[in-house]
Amino acid sequence: MTRTDFGWTISLRFNENGLYFYHFAIGGSYIGCGSMHKSIPFGSNPVSWQLTVYDEHYTTPDWFKGGIMYQIFPDRFYRDGDETIKHGVMRNWGEQPYFRPNGEGKVLNNDFFGGNLKGVREKLGYLKSLGVSVIYFNPIFESFSNHRYDTGDYLAIDPNLGAKEDLDALIADANELGMRVILDGVFNHTGDDSRYFNRYSNYPSLGAYQSTQSPYYDWYTFHGSRDHYDSWWGIDTLPAIRESSESYQTFMFSEDGVIKHWLRHGIGGYRLDVADELPGFFLKKLRKAAKEQDPEAIIIGEVWEDASNKIAYGERREYFQGDELDSVMNYPLKDAIINFLLSGNTSRLREVIAMLIDHYPKSTLDCLMNHLGTHDTARILTVLGGKSCHSKDEMAVTSLNELEKAAAKELLKMGAVVQFTLPGVPCIYYGDEIGMEGYSDPFCRGCYDWENGDRQLRSFYEQLGRIRGQLKDVFRDGTYREIYATQTFLVYERKSKAGSVYVYVNRGSCQYKLSFEGTFREYLSGKTYRDGMVIKKGEYGIISRI
Repeated sequence: MTRTDFGWTISLRFNENGLYFYHFAIGGSYIGCGSMHKSIPFGSNPVSWQLTVYDEHYTTPDWFKGGIMYQIFPDRFYRDGDETIKHGVMRNWGEQPYFRPNGEGKVLNNDFFGGNLKGVREKLGYLKSLGVSVIYFNPIFESFSNHRYDTGDYLAIDPNLGAKEDLDALIADANELGMRVILDGVFNHTGDDSRYFNRYSNYPSLGAYQSTQSPYYDWYTFHGSRDHYDSWWGIDTLPAIRESSESYQTFMFSEDGVIKHWLRHGIGGYRLDVADELPGFFLKKLRKAAKEQDPEAIIIGEVWEDASNKIAYGERREYFQGDELDSVMNYPLKDAIINFLLSGNTSRLREVIAMLIDHYPKSTLDCLMNHLGTHDTARILTVLGGKSCHSKDEMAVTSLNELEKAAAKELLKMGAVVQFTLPGVPCIYYGDEIGMEGYSDPFCRGCYDWENGDRQLRSFYEQLGRIRGQLKDVFRDGTYREIYATQTFLVYERKSKAGSVYVYVNRGSCQYKLSFEGTFREYLSGKTYRDGMVIKKGEYGIISRI
């Protein structure tokens, strides 16, 4: 053991990757893990800390760190030209998405508004004004539905969005502006209307539904008849893939397979849908294939809990041991920020931050996808508005009044400051930056309002983007330290070799005196302060020494 200014340290080397748990036994008592992961005494049954041990060669892409992500639901972002859709029901831009089931009780999700890849390409300048460095697309492969999580052809762009040439042009222009594109990989299931399953005979291929002689038959699991098969969560339009199928693995991971194909087109990586439902061996092979094609490709998993110790389907997952994921969607932080904003209490937020720092490898921590909402959740402004709805019909007609929206907007700005300054990469869900509203799917997937968006809120996000760009050397991989906290007030530091940045948020009714030596600049207001400042109710800011 080595004595330091802060106590004692010990360095250990483990022969195997995995999770280890520890506490300290001192005489007849114990020291274990308490709130905020700080040490506390136990008389018996101590709570242990978690130690995540990973491969010493595990690295994550540096280009991703310190940036800003922007998530786009492609049918709803921007429509370039007057091109009509190739399939489905064409809708007028800005109308409400269909949400009522048909006579068979199914929501078809086949209404389209015409957003396309050319439209995104036209708006790259707008994304650049927000400081965006990574564009994350919801699925763009050929599919029946507007959400495209029912893949019809993994090697084709959905014709409603454009063609491969449109993606290539978009990637080239984005790269010129310092942005990279990542795609949504839906590899746990396909659509029933696909060239692989071909339930409706819409493809020229011999699908698994049509014949046991199909080259895709062993991708799926049938029970007796062709109408009884495993599907994702029992949804028969989403037949589940049997990832152990050798032919499916070849299709995905070979030199000409799906993973390498799109990386050769210049994408920067993948976000993996329902990563919990992809077996560990499959994730390992996927990562290997991706890194062979592009060692700097980013692999992000959809995981809703603490991904370091997640148990899914009876299996302890190994996402961060060096051969599966680079990052995950940071749902625990999303929930903690929202809890802080709505309750005014810092405890849950501080606890989650401590958990992430304690449990996640530093290289993963710096790549976390820090979002406040996605296509799978209600829009953040709606959540902060606090109006509960209990049915789709109620959701369809409920919105915030002006007072409610103004209050929610102030909370969102405070939340965005936290989101943009904690370890990881902030991700803006398209339209959140202009105050779009919407309850759960499909209302959170409305068309971007280019005519009536909140320009003041948009300017605030642009300012956050500029600040993050100015301080990128700190936010890229700077350490986190809590400076001061009460039940409603929090100050923390991000520090790297490039310097220190301090962030404060006050959700309480009290004011606080923040004391320091020298002159500091507050980036949001542009004001300077010498030897201290008073932080009033509801204030938030980002400061550093001049």
